Amino acid sequence: MSETARTRPQLNDLAHMRDAVLFDGPEAPHKLSRFWMLLILSSIIAAAGVVADSTATVIGAMIVAPLMLPIQGTMLATVLGDRDALIRSLLLLVAGAATAVGIGFLVGIVVVNEVVASNNSQVASRVSPGLIDLLAALATGIVGSIALVRRDISDALPGVAIAISLVPPLSVVGLTLQSGAPGESLGALLLFLTNVAAIIGTGIVVMAVYGAGRVAAPPANARQIAHKRRNTAIALTVMGVIVIVPLTITSVQTAENSTRESTVHGVADAWGTEVGWALTTVKTENGMIVATFEGDSSDPDTATLESDLRDAGIDPSQVQVELIPTYVVKLGPAEGTGQG
Repeated sequence: MSETARTRPQLNDLAHMRDAVLFDGPEAPHKLSRFWMLLILSSIIAAAGVVADSTATVIGAMIVAPLMLPIQGTMLATVLGDRDALIRSLLLLVAGAATAVGIGFLVGIVVVNEVVASNNSQVASRVSPGLIDLLAALATGIVGSIALVRRDISDALPGVAIAISLVPPLSVVGLTLQSGAPGESLGALLLFLTNVAAIIGTGIVVMAVYGAGRVAAPPANARQIAHKRRNTAIALTVMGVIVIVPLTITSVQTAENSTRESTVHGVADAWGTEVGWALTTVKTENGMIVATFEGDSSDPDTATLESDLRDAGIDPSQVQVELIPTYVVKLGPAEGTGQG
């Protein structure tokens, strides 16, 4: 055996790949029951982890979540041109996603406090996806697709399950919807769709690189080959537009907000030092920059702050100042009193 043959990676055959991600054949009922059991449990775990603001619990839900299967099934069915398998995978993906959102909504009903970005770091990290999230999703999708094709790196799948965020964003969609924050729900849904598009898109490319499509029945003529390539290119372009445009807009808005917050923080901190109020936070809420101060019960003059903000290029009408008075109470016996 030549050195090249010994070092060439061993690829999984078509039967193995279909069995791994498609819900067909005699084992379909067993696969479906396993899928729904794991999906419901992972959705409950994810929702509970988000509500508790527990990163470890959310990671546990990522490992259990089975949504990667219908997504990769959609990708494989697209590559193989199997319309029936494609429809089954898409229906299972949509039904599974809707179930995860519904479970998140139901968990939100029994929670006393609202679960929104302002009071929960798990929500905050999933409602404003940007291009960096797309980059991470693309890399993770590549690893997951290669693990499906190659036998020697299939052990990487647990890491892929942790790296790709599927069920937690859907839980956030349900929780924030129940909390009356539809804008945050749309952000979390965008993160989920970004990951789905990245897995499908990178999977199609990986399959092409490894020639996995050739294991299926080859097209009869050059026209069918060209038609198949054109359809694949259209699918990749549509998926790219669906996620890249809103992610770019979100990234630009996040960068602008960060720049404005930094400017306001510097100006407000200097003003607070002069008037005896301590700046605690500067954050953007509904397009407004909210600067929160703590201090005594005096009423500081904000005219200087407005002037300084204008000089720094910030419109004062876009800045809201919150003054929280603090009081110091000494405990113990009053001065001058003694014990008889």
